[in-house]
Amino acid sequence: MPDYGHELWFGANPVPSNQDDSAVELAELADRSGLDLVTFQDHPYQPRFFDTWTLLSYVAARTDRVRLTANVVNLPLRPPAVLARSAASLDILSGGRVELALGAGWFWDAIEAMGGPRRTPGDAVDALDEAIRIIRAIWDPDPRGGVRVEGEHYRVAGAKRGPRPPHDIGIWLGAYKPRMLELTGRAADGWLPSLPALRPGDLAAGNAAIDAAAVEAGRSPADIRRLLNLGDQISVDRLVELALADGVSGFLLMTQEPYDIERFAAEIAPAVRQAVDRERGTGRESLGGPSPPVRPVSLRIEPTPDDGVRRGDRMPWDESARPTRVRSTDDPVTFTSRGRAQAQQLVDVHDHLRSELEQVRGLVEQVRGGAIDAGRARSVVNDMTMRQNDWTLGAYCASYCRLVTQHHTVEDRMLFPYLRSRDADLGPVLDRLAEEHKVIHQVLEDLDRALVGNLTGSDDPDRLDAVTDRLSDALLSHLAYEERELLDPIATHELVR
Repeated sequence: MPDYGHELWFGANPVPSNQDDSAVELAELADRSGLDLVTFQDHPYQPRFFDTWTLLSYVAARTDRVRLTANVVNLPLRPPAVLARSAASLDILSGGRVELALGAGWFWDAIEAMGGPRRTPGDAVDALDEAIRIIRAIWDPDPRGGVRVEGEHYRVAGAKRGPRPPHDIGIWLGAYKPRMLELTGRAADGWLPSLPALRPGDLAAGNAAIDAAAVEAGRSPADIRRLLNLGDQISVDRLVELALADGVSGFLLMTQEPYDIERFAAEIAPAVRQAVDRERGTGRESLGGPSPPVRPVSLRIEPTPDDGVRRGDRMPWDESARPTRVRSTDDPVTFTSRGRAQAQQLVDVHDHLRSELEQVRGLVEQVRGGAIDAGRARSVVNDMTMRQNDWTLGAYCASYCRLVTQHHTVEDRMLFPYLRSRDADLGPVLDRLAEEHKVIHQVLEDLDRALVGNLTGSDDPDRLDAVTDRLSDALLSHLAYEERELLDPIATHELVR
């Protein structure tokens, strides 16, 4: 299926439990971490959950930039005219950060117990169709009078219009069956299914149905954004495949773990964006030369070997002094699928850093050969990670520096303490890895200074090559050491419970 060309969005979908403040805290973390979207499921009949619209309003006041929506609104318990005003009001108060994902209804016993209607599947689709017309009409500042819809399920008799949202709120549908997919293509702005509920081929079939309905209604298939609720952790390669082969441009991670949100924002999202940009022709190819290959996901937990080749004349540390993990004869030889996936995810992230390193080396070679100047090289490196975040590594630190530093920051703050708390014997290894992070960050700063020196002519041109070699040696050695020591502990202790 086609890539519809939409900007990629990454978000979190925490459980809106009212047993503690975790839903709010995770939303705030997603906002700080640079994610694009936070959503909450909407089950008004569930007493263990916060009311979703109240929660969205509270979270909107506690965040600054992230988009917000229910996932998805339980339409039978939320009258569409009132819902339209609620969404528009919150969009105004939040500065245009609200979207509206709708569902036709489910769990009919619980809905009926709350005073809502019990609908057949066909009636539920018809009611959703009527609701979309009412919502759009409420938002439309048509001066010709009030909103009038005489439907089988909803009747609006001259309701006043407004307020108008400050941005065009997207209406997304949680759709699976043929009539819901047809309604999505004909009348909605987005499709939001859940990956765990889909069978192989369902995304392609759903896209085909939506596209056909859009064309029949005189719309372009690209008018409809494709979003997806993810289940457990998922690899970079799989997300890239979903974006390019199935047109998915919004990925929502179901999680209650702060660690997952930080890693999704700091590592997974930038890696997927860059891989998709390369395939779309907006990345490395614009400077000439092929994109680095994407390492296939392996079912085995296999650390990347260190080939021992060193480009520079000295390493920034003594590799022989590295401590090693105490290995017990009782170490497991098999792991759960979750443990394997988490260990593999570390390799995936490292592979992305390795491919970025190759791009940096290619840029430096072009600078030395006169194909581009150092200023252009710094600009391209700065664009390698499209999503900017709320920290810097010095005034001129390029985005590759940011990508590496974010990866290390997540490890230093969360992964390393978690592993240390579960395996005291890992302490010396974790201490050494944290020390190497600091050294690598200093080498990255040296690289940027060398590019500045080359640009101004105030530096020895050979210094740029030397610093690049030092970065290559240090980073490749470090990543191999980290995988060798941490893959088994990560798979054993399973970071997500």
